[in-house]
Amino acid sequence: MADEQDNERAFTAARGGATEELESLVTAGVPVDLSNEGGNTLLMLAAYHGHIETVRALVRLGANAGKANEGGQTPLAGAVFHDDDEIVNILLDAGADPFAGQPSAVDTARMFGREDLLALFERNG
Repeated sequence: MADEQDNERAFTAARGGATEELESLVTAGVPVDLSNEGGNTLLMLAAYHGHIETVRALVRLGANAGKANEGGQTPLAGAVFHDDDEIVNILLDAGADPFAGQPSAVDTARMFGREDLLALFERNG
């Protein structure tokens, strides 16, 4: 069972892209969908900071790819905002809904004129 110190280490690992450490912590009992006071999950933090391998690992460990934070933002919308197409594709493959959240990934793609992503979302939505 994970304690508060392990949880904090997991948040730091997600933000920093320390994939192996994060995998070990989750395997040892840190919830894969652990969220902080703002509702940001480990996956949200890894996606927001552009850590592709960490995102892959969390998805592989069963993280909810569509879980929104307290502000209604999803990891997918964050990846669109940060122009990270590889993470966008990983999250879509993991079942993230491009129409979910506020603003949604679709809204974010529209805001940035990403017609390619809008077409991709239409195919996956």
